Amino acid sequence: MTQIPDKKFRCGYVAVVGRPNVGKSTLVNTLLGQKIAAVSPKPQTTRLNQLGILTTDQVQIIFVDTPGIHQPHHKLGSGMNAAALESLQQADVILWLVDTSQPPHEEDELITSRLAELPALPKMFQLLNKSDLVNDEMLSQRRVEFARLFPQVTQLAVSALTGKGIGDLLDAVIQNLPINEPLYPAEQVTDQYEREIAADLIREAALQHLHEEVPYALAVRVDQYQERGENGAFISATLFVEKESQKGIVIGKGAVMLKTIGTTARTAIEAMSGRKVYLELRVKVSKNWRSNPAFLKQMGFTDLGEK
Repeated sequence: MTQIPDKKFRCGYVAVVGRPNVGKSTLVNTLLGQKIAAVSPKPQTTRLNQLGILTTDQVQIIFVDTPGIHQPHHKLGSGMNAAALESLQQADVILWLVDTSQPPHEEDELITSRLAELPALPKMFQLLNKSDLVNDEMLSQRRVEFARLFPQVTQLAVSALTGKGIGDLLDAVIQNLPINEPLYPAEQVTDQYEREIAADLIREAALQHLHEEVPYALAVRVDQYQERGENGAFISATLFVEKESQKGIVIGKGAVMLKTIGTTARTAIEAMSGRKVYLELRVKVSKNWRSNPAFLKQMGFTDLGEK
């Protein structure tokens, strides 16, 4: 990481935005050197903004991992977009991830229009992510294609998965942060509590094992998170789906699927918390919860957008 010439402490918010499944959460985890955000190959893994805080002797970078900006089909999608767009208005730096393994997508163009609507655009970097998946010729082609979306944008080729270009990215971010005192304790790495991260890791496990529409119709609520001293922690959580048929799929024959999700989630939570965990899961139906404002507010969405 670069040394700051003036030696004054810098601190600021860095919004990490992009369309769904472009690698935002993977990038934040890589930048922090540890996992705080759920990741899966399926879009819409991240549903609410989450902070990832990197602190050194000279700088505190507050990364805001945001939901993928997309064309919403229900109030959940509108709420996710609203959360992402709110982060843009508060950012000192914007990191706009694009997927160089594919040509520009219509949702990349949607992001372009949202960026153009900002009254004052902070320093922005267009990150050509997944650059490890393309050769030099294709990367050059993608540079031109994505630059057309926002002329004169500063581009950096990175790979959130392998760490390629991450050092240069951090240096560039630091140089554009304001001189400011730290806003969080040096040891804090996220604004979420273990209870909230556990819910994300349970949903990540469900995304990993379930297919088709079911993962996107699934929400997780942690009902109990109790410390049990030397015996670790007890976690009880409810997985909500929208239809009875989906409930059967999540549970599986002989409850095999639910046990599989539980085992994967428990392993991830233990790795995150550093202690043994007893995890109890149940499945309930909440019809059309993705379009139910009351349910969504209970799950943390305070702005449900226009849809």
